[in-house]
Amino acid sequence: MASRRRIRRLVVGDTVYAWCFAHRHDRVRGYSGCRSTVSLWRPGSRARLRLVFRPTEERIIADCFFDRGAAVRMPDRACLNLYEPGAVRALLDAHLARARFPEAGEVAVDAWPLFDAVTPVPCST
Repeated sequence: MASRRRIRRLVVGDTVYAWCFAHRHDRVRGYSGCRSTVSLWRPGSRARLRLVFRPTEERIIADCFFDRGAAVRMPDRACLNLYEPGAVRALLDAHLARARFPEAGEVAVDAWPLFDAVTPVPCST
């Protein structure tokens, strides 16, 4: 069966990346086992970066309640739409500021620290 994921193109300087979004359910663990993933790769390369969002007590991923592709930080309700190229670009930039893009293989990273880097927690007054 063919994948229904839409492959998109993102250009950063002279580098072209392909990317797609996926949401997976864990039938055994339920919502706590779900994950939303943004996968990025360079066309022609087998190296792949996976930005993985898993729900936690104060972190929510879309699962029927929020818009598809949403990643939400509670309680300030900061949100990113993981279908939006601008959100993916911001997450990629945050990753590249911390680490290099993989040269080979697949690297999965917890994307919540990147989320925090691109959506700072507002100061309490």
